[in-house]
Amino acid sequence: MKAQPDADKTLSLILSRLEDMKAEETVTIDLRGKSVYSDYMIVTTGRVNRHVGAIAENVTKSLKENGINNIHVEGLPNCDWVLIDSGDVIVHVFRPEVREFYNLERLYTQGPGAAKAI
Repeated sequence: MKAQPDADKTLSLILSRLEDMKAEETVTIDLRGKSVYSDYMIVTTGRVNRHVGAIAENVTKSLKENGINNIHVEGLPNCDWVLIDSGDVIVHVFRPEVREFYNLERLYTQGPGAAKAI
């Protein structure tokens, strides 16, 4: 069993995979010191349901190949919004319309003590 990578390595791994999969409008939100459940949150977009599913499956596969096995994934059956929780990094993969509707970046980057998008 491989040792679990730290949050920054996990973040780099995920961002690299998102770039390889042509994910669009990727935003990384730094939650360190703001959240007890995660260090980073990534919000990204796939063009259509099939692209969202492919992105999510490839990120999950890459995490497992790199020793991160306690991964929780939700939303794969519909692929409108897929959540990948790897512990230190949470990834939200949206279809464009769904991302615009929920606007998670605004929730986490506005107000007192807001997290920073990096």
